[in-house]
Amino acid sequence: MSSHFKFILCEPKKPVRESLSKMLNSMGDLFLESECSSYLALDEALQASIPDLVVIGIDEDLPQALAMIRKIRAQTPSVAVMAVSSRNDGQTILDTMRAGAKEFLTSPVEMSDLAQAIPRLCDGRTKTSGPATSSGVIAVAGVTGGVGATSLAVNIAAHLAQTPSHSVALVDLDLSVGDADIFLDCIPEYTLIDVASNVSRLDLSLLKKSMTRHESGVYLLPRPVSLLDNEIITPDNIGRVLSVLRSAFTHLVIDTSKSYSPVDLVALNFADHIVLVTQLDLPCLRNVVRLLMSFDEYHGLKEKVKIVVNRSNLQSNQISIKKAEETIGQECYWQIPNEYATMAAVRNNGVPLVMQAPLANITQSVIGLTNSLFHVTGPENVVEVAAAGGGARKQWLGFLSRK
Repeated sequence: MSSHFKFILCEPKKPVRESLSKMLNSMGDLFLESECSSYLALDEALQASIPDLVVIGIDEDLPQALAMIRKIRAQTPSVAVMAVSSRNDGQTILDTMRAGAKEFLTSPVEMSDLAQAIPRLCDGRTKTSGPATSSGVIAVAGVTGGVGATSLAVNIAAHLAQTPSHSVALVDLDLSVGDADIFLDCIPEYTLIDVASNVSRLDLSLLKKSMTRHESGVYLLPRPVSLLDNEIITPDNIGRVLSVLRSAFTHLVIDTSKSYSPVDLVALNFADHIVLVTQLDLPCLRNVVRLLMSFDEYHGLKEKVKIVVNRSNLQSNQISIKKAEETIGQECYWQIPNEYATMAAVRNNGVPLVMQAPLANITQSVIGLTNSLFHVTGPENVVEVAAAGGGARKQWLGFLSRK
């Protein structure tokens, strides 16, 4: 079965619905987009989005359920339908299949029956268009602290979000001292721990409500507040969180920690591209070599690495690009210029580059890097898009003055 298929579950009977939801959510390739308690709610959900699969309980009102199945077949023939019923008489099964259902399971549904039916429905199918079709996942990793990895991750996400057809999620995996929320000048209500603890019960609507939407359009999932919560974030549940996010957003940007923990390695393996951020000094380049050697121990990891040099024109006596590439044994993918005043304003105001300084050289460099990685074209009128963003709220200035 191809990975990450959206499904809508409709079952008016609550105990049956909860049982089905639990089983379906335990299947890692499926993503619950909506859970409906009535056939009317299912009709409304289908008007908002087209899933890959509809699981519908037909016992509450058989004629209405069959009419709903016929409507799905007529209006969205690409959607597979699986019917669930406590009735197992031949006439009910025949009527349901004639209406357009591809599978019929008898309630109470056994997990083994479900595990056999789902692949039959999904094998050979391509994911539908809409919010759950991912265009790319990027992990931004610094070779040491202070090289600008978080800044780059935030600004890559902000640029991607300027395109109306994009939905962009930014995840802060620096569990101890991550500060992506400060770069976006927001105080989130929920954090990574809330999503990780409830990932099996999340649908698309609840997922987005658990994230903080910045005015740039980026959906932020910040690191936990308490250090004690870090123990709850495991490689297993972070893998599930990233899978759900990839299904729900067109683009996913992950800001990893500098510890390269097992959680970080899950993100690195999950990503399509790994942006390894460095500067042209000996400690940074030594770490680049060390990390590349370590990545060799993981299948396919090193091949995804794109080395990005930040603050490339910082000082005249820094190591040259040519010497750095000889030392690393790999070409540098991109260079980002040093513009201290611009970046200081961005950090202090909590406003991304595309909104604070859209015409600055550093902004254009980040835009070029992003477009190169994702093969996208940014909005033609970036100045007007940025101007529409308004000013910063500066909620974090009090905190910053105490740092």
